[in-house]
Amino acid sequence: MTPVRTVAALCRQLDEWRVADNTIALVPTMGALHDGHLALVRAARERACRVVASLFVNPAQFAPGEDFDRYPRDETGDMAGLRAAGVDLVYAPGTEDMYPSGFATSVIPGGAALGLEADYREGFFSGVATVVLKLFMQTGADVAVFGEKDYQQLVVVKQMVRDLDLRIDIVPVATVREADGLAMSSRNAYLGAAERDRAAGLFRILMETRGVLGEGEPPEVAIRHASRRLEAAFDVVDYLSLRDPVTLGVVETRASAARLLSAVRLGSVRLIDNVAVTLPGGE
Repeated sequence: MTPVRTVAALCRQLDEWRVADNTIALVPTMGALHDGHLALVRAARERACRVVASLFVNPAQFAPGEDFDRYPRDETGDMAGLRAAGVDLVYAPGTEDMYPSGFATSVIPGGAALGLEADYREGFFSGVATVVLKLFMQTGADVAVFGEKDYQQLVVVKQMVRDLDLRIDIVPVATVREADGLAMSSRNAYLGAAERDRAAGLFRILMETRGVLGEGEPPEVAIRHASRRLEAAFDVVDYLSLRDPVTLGVVETRASAARLLSAVRLGSVRLIDNVAVTLPGGE
């Protein structure tokens, strides 16, 4: 399996599949694949005749000073993993293919794209929404699969699909975790041994907070207590917030479901995670 580099070559192959009435599922990735990505591929294979995976480290979603230049890249290893997982085509464009000379149009999402990650990563969701929309248009996929680990990103993509009347189904896949609960991420490679042990504490604190919320502890009390625990366990706490799982807005008083989201830092490494929460007494 040789990666396809250009939109023209991509369209030639996809047109053949469409003539044969094959449905197409898209798995967008930035490479440096792990078992979480392969879970997305498995979900895609269950929903379409053909699976296309993209490998593209998108410069538009990295703020100044972030890790674009050192972001893990292993195309050879990624290709082998995707081939073994049953991907039919790998789309690996260069930056000049995705953003050719004169490129001047971007998606600027609001709503779910405001706050949380957006407060700490300038331009992040515009970069994500723009590249995802381009991938949707380039592939014409029937289905696209995204992990719940990047929960705000998932909600922003769903919002864009609704708002722009895009004819594609968005399929969420549960976060894949290490044995100790740490959410799998390509950036986990940056963690040293001591940091790796501490990193697992994020999921543990989120789960324990989910437990007390489910038992009826007032959200403001539970969040305040959990924030203190995160501050003791990590170098910096960017946020810990309980949000509506569909809009990421403020949780209504009588809500029965919510999402608890957090971002913390260990040295130069930033970790994000989230868990679903069931609130007692909601409707």
